[in-house]
Amino acid sequence: MSDPVVAQKAPYAVDVEAGKSYFWCACGQSQSQPFCDGSHKTTDFTPLKFDASESTTIFFCGCKGSGNKPTCDGSHQKL
Repeated sequence: MSDPVVAQKAPYAVDVEAGKSYFWCACGQSQSQPFCDGSHKTTDFTPLKFDASESTTIFFCGCKGSGNKPTCDGSHQKL
């Protein structure tokens, strides 16, 4: 399996709504970052579903290297 594309070296702050599902881009190729647009279909990656349990701001990983996917864990600081 190849490495994902680093979409950006910072998290994406997104206001999510309780009860909604979001599909985080794992390959880094989506033009709709941090969410999937189907670009992974030519890769071994699949998007990761995130179910919002509350309405809040979530910091989604932009570097695709987080150990706590789909949220940021600061891994981008090591790039």
